[in-house]
Amino acid sequence: MLRVEGLGKHFGETAVFDSVSLALARGEFVALLGESGVGKSTLLNCIAGLDRADRGRVVIEGTDLATLDDDGCARLRRQQLGFVFQAFHVLPHLTVAENVSLPLRLLRRQDDARVAAMLDAVGLGGLGARLPAQLSGGQLQRVAIARAVVHSPALILADEPTGNLDPETAERVLAVLQTQVREAGAACLLVTHSAAAAARAHRLQRLTAHGIVDA
Repeated sequence: MLRVEGLGKHFGETAVFDSVSLALARGEFVALLGESGVGKSTLLNCIAGLDRADRGRVVIEGTDLATLDDDGCARLRRQQLGFVFQAFHVLPHLTVAENVSLPLRLLRRQDDARVAAMLDAVGLGGLGARLPAQLSGGQLQRVAIARAVVHSPALILADEPTGNLDPETAERVLAVLQTQVREAGAACLLVTHSAAAAARAHRLQRLTAHGIVDA
């Protein structure tokens, strides 16, 4: 489903990471660990085509991102990916339900029942009509998670998805990600510092300045 081969990223003369290789199959849940500043978020951005690596390649469902222009990468993300950002990136002028439904609307697959079910799954049932300004940080994180999986993407990239959540709510949203992996056959790459979140994964990997190793 996902192959990362010899990926490297530099800012000027400084290497963020180098020689990163990783593979995920459908139905696999992998937790990515690493010290702060080692480039975990940058790696996710490169995998999603939001940033360009300096060397190596990323292949998603047989498509090499290097062969795609910006529009092609956007189409691939729309169809194949679900991304949970640390900064949420919800649209302030849209309601909670409208934010969650965005991936479906872009795919012309609007499904209000699916949106409601995902809001229920992350513990936001009944809050679909609210605006983001009316929610807490933890609630916004759950909106971002529901939006990332509402269209049943093949690949989920989750950057510290439980960082703003209490333990009980964190368990609930991790269960949502696990359901997508187990029942929808998605592959999930989860960046986390949480031992509880990492314990949900099928395997653990650690990002270092010189590549990925088993954790």
